[in-house]
Amino acid sequence: MITLPGITIHSKIYESLASLVYRGIREQDDCAVIAKVLKQDYPSPQELTRYRQEYEITRFLNIEGVVKAYSQQDYQRTLVILLEDFGGESLECWMRQQLDFSPMPLSVFLKMAIAITDTLGKIHAAHVIHKDINPGNIVFNPRTGVVKIIDFGIATRFSRTNPTFKSLHLLEGTPAYLSPEQTGRMNRMLDYRTDFYSLGATFYELLTGQLPFPTRDLLELVHCHIATPPIPPHEVRGMGDGVWGVGRDGSSSTRHTIPKAVSDIVMKLMAKNAEDRYQSAWGIKADLECCAQQLAETGQINAISLGLQDVSEQFRIPQKLYGREAEIAALWVAFDRVTGNRESEVENREKHPTPYTPHPTPYTPHPTPHTLHPTPSCSEMMLVSGYAGVGKTALVQELSKPITAKHGYFISGKFDQFRRNIPYSAIVDALQNLVQQLLGEPNEQVEVWRSRLLTALGSNGQIIIDVIPEVEFIIGKQPPVPEVGATEAQNRFNLTFQRFVRAFCAKEHPLVIFLDDLQWIDSATLKLIELVLLDEQIQYLFLIGAYRNNELTPTHPVVLTLLELRNQGAVFQEIILTPLNPPLVRGEVKGGGSGTWLRLKLKISPIMWWSCCCVSCKNYRKQHSKFSPSLLVLGLSLI
Repeated sequence: MITLPGITIHSKIYESLASLVYRGIREQDDCAVIAKVLKQDYPSPQELTRYRQEYEITRFLNIEGVVKAYSQQDYQRTLVILLEDFGGESLECWMRQQLDFSPMPLSVFLKMAIAITDTLGKIHAAHVIHKDINPGNIVFNPRTGVVKIIDFGIATRFSRTNPTFKSLHLLEGTPAYLSPEQTGRMNRMLDYRTDFYSLGATFYELLTGQLPFPTRDLLELVHCHIATPPIPPHEVRGMGDGVWGVGRDGSSSTRHTIPKAVSDIVMKLMAKNAEDRYQSAWGIKADLECCAQQLAETGQINAISLGLQDVSEQFRIPQKLYGREAEIAALWVAFDRVTGNRESEVENREKHPTPYTPHPTPYTPHPTPHTLHPTPSCSEMMLVSGYAGVGKTALVQELSKPITAKHGYFISGKFDQFRRNIPYSAIVDALQNLVQQLLGEPNEQVEVWRSRLLTALGSNGQIIIDVIPEVEFIIGKQPPVPEVGATEAQNRFNLTFQRFVRAFCAKEHPLVIFLDDLQWIDSATLKLIELVLLDEQIQYLFLIGAYRNNELTPTHPVVLTLLELRNQGAVFQEIILTPLNPPLVRGEVKGGGSGTWLRLKLKISPIMWWSCCCVSCKNYRKQHSKFSPSLLVLGLSLI
């Protein structure tokens, strides 16, 4: 138990890895309070910042459905937050206590779901994204029926954020309820609609008594979130289907029957793409209220049309990558070759006839067609070229899904025209990112990497530490290496680097390295790439290089190196990105989902782009009575 001045602590009600939660009384006014304190004796600056943010956002949200924050104070070397106590407990605890929980009575569920959705809508209206909606962060008082949302520790006031590809063990939020975009493996920005996916997963559990994806494997769980549709709630074994009030056998006992209309609402909330989910909490609430009204009036729930009142108050531009289907397929096919998935390669080729240009270099105007049949475990390089802003990086990031499916690692580095005199700059940045991902894994896995790297590097570990200091956190202090001549030192470095890369490439976890802006690459990195691609012992490595083809000349070092690599049998191909044609853009903008605009960075004239914006605004105005012509100003900013 803790001792706080002016607070009488009665009991500990919750304990997590990071926090302790107590129930008590504030002595000055006999007010029931919840005291939430950081568990660690010496919390990190990041943990303290998260606690302060939780207090500030909770205090800022003066909403009935959000638990109130009374005060924040120092406690020894940490912080404690005093929160409102309305006699509730988390849905997570409440569900565990209900022996006959599965499923929650529909009338109770609908009433609770409407209240939660209403509160979430108000949170979004205050321009806050919760990012961790789950049964543990929803508090329910079964005696009064009051339900409130808690824990804004990772919430944000930004309208959208860009999750990065990081270690699965460092992801923000509760894994079982994460939206696909929150995993950082969808090449999509994260906005308020991430909360709708988590809300759908919560509703799923309340209705069925089980998670949408019950796996305990974290990587498999993330892959399910981004690629596998859950079983619809009304089809879950033991749940039944049909309308509420009539069982499959015609009986009136419907305890294990979930109406398809309610199931459809949950499935729409859990759509993989944010554009396919509900676009507002008010749209969700309206459909839930329609179900509740049917149940109250007729005792059953029939099919309803979803989203009739789903009008977003926030202007959102769809994030789908338009017009690059063939190029995406080419990347996926190449990745499948590297990982040895030949069946998937054939499948993709049948769907998309060779969408890439099999040019060995950008300066072979009429190359001799050749068929590449690498072994199932080869390393390979894919070049992506095009003008600045044409979408090279966005295209490469579409590989996130298949990389996750293969348990792979994705790292990236970018060459800088003002750092061309710094050797290995981009590839060092990329490998630093990889080491940080590894350090975020469980201790037992870090030990596996330690053993593997020490075996690979031998007595030359300090050579890698000198360029990537973070490696020392994995392999520990290393003895200095003996001094040798310049040529011997360079050869020793190259050999050690090859062994270092080789240690990360395996069938169980292929490695994808993306190097951007190759037109500014340094000669030392070019030599390393050549050595790596020609190293027959390096397998399951997919190297992707992007460059501006208008900035390369026939005598550029990149061009000369690629010619040399081709002559030595290295496997690489090229995707040349060209601007999308204006008719395609106009068609995509016109049909861009609910009449919204698309932000496409294209090489088209300002007049054509303005024309596309006008078409979209015309459609949006037809569908939404609150449309303001002032929105057209946004179009000018995109020209």
